Amino acid sequence: MDETTFSQQRHWLVDRELRNRGIRDERVLEAMKSVPREKFVTEDLKDRAYENRPLPIASEQTISQPLIVAIMTEALELTPAARVLEIGTGSGYAAAVLAEIAQEVFTIERHPGLAESSASLLSELGYRNVHVKQGDGTLGWPEESPFDGIVVTAAGPKIPATLKSQLKIGGRLVIPVGESGDQNLVRTTRHGPEEYETEDLGPVRFVPLIGEEGW
Repeated sequence: MDETTFSQQRHWLVDRELRNRGIRDERVLEAMKSVPREKFVTEDLKDRAYENRPLPIASEQTISQPLIVAIMTEALELTPAARVLEIGTGSGYAAAVLAEIAQEVFTIERHPGLAESSASLLSELGYRNVHVKQGDGTLGWPEESPFDGIVVTAAGPKIPATLKSQLKIGGRLVIPVGESGDQNLVRTTRHGPEEYETEDLGPVRFVPLIGEEGW
């Protein structure tokens, strides 16, 4: 397929799938229209890039369903000046979506191969405001904290305390919590030094969060 066909599919996905399923933040919708998801999947899956479903990538990981990327991004309520931390870079797709909205994105990937390939692709696509690091994402990126938003793209047994501590006052952390088959997406907002409010955003299904404060 050519670039025009991919662009048409991208707009169809946003207008028919994301809007119809409740995504209202125009900045998120525009970001999803801008990021070429076909660049973040393997060659044999490019013709399926705009199906609203997760797809396999290297290291036995997945590129998330576009609707879930949109839901999690919208839940962060980002401003153009926001600095965001992403845990689980994967293909780099969600980081690119975040980078269309926020000022700076810091993203951590556990698998060295994925960290290297996603950093290379994001640079190639011109995302100069994305910084990729290989390491244990459950420990966050303390030297760059605090963050306006933190998003975790794997499910942990609980919300990592270290990540909560790296939120700005007023910042939001979005993470799936629970074991496989019984996970919920939760949003934690930091209201004070030790004051947090947590909301349940509904059931989800993610790969497990591996690390010192994960499984």
